[in-house]
Amino acid sequence: MKAVVMAGGEGTRLRPMTSSMPKPLLPVANRPIMEHVLRLLKRHGLNETVVTVQFLASLVKNYFGDGEELGMELTYANEEKPLGTAGSVKNAEEALKDDAFLVISGDALTDFDLTDLINFHKEKGALVTVCLTRVPNPLEFGITIVDDEGKVERFLEKPTWGQVFSDTVNTGIYVMEPEVFNYVEPDVPVDWSGDVFPQLMKEGKPIYGYVAEGYWEDVGTHESYVKAQADVLEGKVDVDIDGFEISPGVWVAEGAEVHPDAVLRGPLYIGDYAKVEAGAEIREHTVVGSNVVVKSGAFLHKAVVHDNVYIGQHSNLRGCVVGKNTDIMRAARIEDGAVIGDECLIGEESIVQGNVRVYPFKTIEAGAFVNTSVIWESRGQAHLFGARGVSGILNVEITPELAVRLAGAYATTLKKGSTVTTARDHSRGARALKRAVISALQASAIDVRDLENVPLPVARQQTARGSAGGIMIRTSPGVPDSVDIMFFDGQGADLSQAGQRKLDRVFARQEYRRAFPGEIGDLYFPSSVFDSYTGSLLRSVDITGIAESGLKVVVDASNGSAGLVLPSLLGKLGVDSLTINPGLDEARPTESADTRRSGLVRLGEIVASSRAAFGVRFDPVGERLSLVDEKGRIVEDDRALLVMLDLVAAERRSGRVALPVTTTRIAEQVAAYHGTQVEWTTTSPDDLTRVGREESTIFGGDGRGGFVVPEFSSVFDGTAAFVRLIGLVARTQLTLSQIDARIPRAHVLRRDLATPWAVKGLVMRRVVEAAGERSVDTTDGVRVVEADGRWVLVLPDPAEAVTHLWAEGPDDASAQALLDEWSSVVDSAGR
Repeated sequence: MKAVVMAGGEGTRLRPMTSSMPKPLLPVANRPIMEHVLRLLKRHGLNETVVTVQFLASLVKNYFGDGEELGMELTYANEEKPLGTAGSVKNAEEALKDDAFLVISGDALTDFDLTDLINFHKEKGALVTVCLTRVPNPLEFGITIVDDEGKVERFLEKPTWGQVFSDTVNTGIYVMEPEVFNYVEPDVPVDWSGDVFPQLMKEGKPIYGYVAEGYWEDVGTHESYVKAQADVLEGKVDVDIDGFEISPGVWVAEGAEVHPDAVLRGPLYIGDYAKVEAGAEIREHTVVGSNVVVKSGAFLHKAVVHDNVYIGQHSNLRGCVVGKNTDIMRAARIEDGAVIGDECLIGEESIVQGNVRVYPFKTIEAGAFVNTSVIWESRGQAHLFGARGVSGILNVEITPELAVRLAGAYATTLKKGSTVTTARDHSRGARALKRAVISALQASAIDVRDLENVPLPVARQQTARGSAGGIMIRTSPGVPDSVDIMFFDGQGADLSQAGQRKLDRVFARQEYRRAFPGEIGDLYFPSSVFDSYTGSLLRSVDITGIAESGLKVVVDASNGSAGLVLPSLLGKLGVDSLTINPGLDEARPTESADTRRSGLVRLGEIVASSRAAFGVRFDPVGERLSLVDEKGRIVEDDRALLVMLDLVAAERRSGRVALPVTTTRIAEQVAAYHGTQVEWTTTSPDDLTRVGREESTIFGGDGRGGFVVPEFSSVFDGTAAFVRLIGLVARTQLTLSQIDARIPRAHVLRRDLATPWAVKGLVMRRVVEAAGERSVDTTDGVRVVEADGRWVLVLPDPAEAVTHLWAEGPDDASAQALLDEWSSVVDSAGR
């Protein structure tokens, strides 16, 4: 006997899950519903099966093929238009006309004894046998009344409660003789229970009802879909679960990585090659699909998560469904009954309320509160660029596909035949993404100069030597699983706001330029990059007095690319140096704050024991540096800025220094004492770069280890700052501790407050209103200056749902009081 699986329905009640996926392919316990149906057919010897398809038919065919993997023979009958339950089977008549056949839905979960059903049909000599079952609520189903012999007496489709006189309903599973096709008109919509069966009964044909025992769930609503998952996990339905039951009710598939410190409370299912980190909690009736990543602190309860989903730290999913290829970012919350479609992005700290539907390919912005369904709106991110270029989690937000599109968009903003310099840090992720970037650039008629692994300042300097622009890929500082794709202009600086907007527009429109075969760009690898960089640096920065000073320094390369340029540099400086951690470590392309701190402590011990003049520690890409004085004490980054400022201003005695508005106003005293002046900039490195290019600028820094040496470059360069510092210390004959001691103590405190995106504008308006008659500076954010000189700066973060506050006073207590006062202003506006 053959079987017919009806798999052509659109599943409109299950949208948005079925917006881009046919209903039979919806996974239940990580297997398509239809696969459970086919396995049931095979168990009962029904190996030859015709599948009727219509909506998204190619997806069903591509998934199941000819059935060989299941040990079955599958053929397909394609409907050009919806033909109804009977019309779709009529469409497969040619394959079914020789013998009785069984009809079953491809989107109902059941474990009925089909062999017993078929035997009942044969015993009764029926033309049609309808498989029936008893349900507690028959309103959504067709009620069927049978007599003592099992013969059908009456059908009633979708009754009201006033019409309910039985709990026996039609499951849509039938055994039929080929003669039934005589009652189905071809190529028009016809239903079994509404059209064919009444006619058969009218003519007295033998229609019987078989009341089946076992499990049956018509997966037609979101509630029944979630319930089917729970029933499988509870063992209420006899289906195969792919995996190993590592403890009662806890199923884990092949290749899945579950950290021993993750909390699992079954019954639950974790799909193949999923990864569950320490501290994650997965509770009962949760199904985690294949290749899903569940980060630490995430909480899942009664959640159904399809394949290739990323679930960020401290996110909370309860009773929801999440479609495939969706990214749920840190601390997002999805409430009971919500459904997220395929390939969506749910931003950090956003909340999707219960029963909300988010359709495929939508973006929910960070901090958003969504209480209505998102169907047509895209709610796309306002900008690609953040504080560090285009940043995101590797292979989640930043994928090779995205890198190709970004590079293609960037190339489109340049002229054909232009040259772009590419570079990376020493991580494997950056290496893989750079290769994708190079291919996209060449395919867009751009020549590529690839520097491979170099410090970030070297990449900038080499870009400025004849390239139209540059792309650097590095691991995000302090975030080992994220990467930054940084775009440079022709001078090696970050793209301007106008350049970013232009790239944004091309990327959004997807209007990428493609080269003809003869225009494919060239790829070459420049030689002597490090010699070129150090030669230019030593010609630009004053190094007089270094060789004669007899200074000894300790340099910590922190196992990053900064160590690549040090050998040629230190030899040419003629300074007595000790280099530690020079080797590259692919496993550590960045460092946490704790690692950096412990590295500085170790550096201090070496400086003190070796009686060096000072020590420096580079960040892994050589962009920033930290200082240790001759006594081995760490010079905090904000103090290091003042020390460098004092040294530069004392030597130059004129000019301007560029500092962000978050810097202590002690800097003004230091600069003025030596006859220089401060130009306050925004916190954006672009603004420091702008001022650094001006002829009168002698120094710049951000108080976080970033220093601008204008005579060499207008961007942060740790190596240039190191060379300049050696020269200054050699000529001044003062130690770092002596310089530090003569600078007054600063008392600047900082606080970050969570602020939903929707109220950021309101927060800033309330801050201005609260300032009243006090002096207000709007260089960046709002800086309110008290009459006694104390000040507070309120600055909304451009990329996160956060507001930053800085306050400075004559002592910590005064600064703390100011911070508390203005925090309450921000909090009250954000409520």
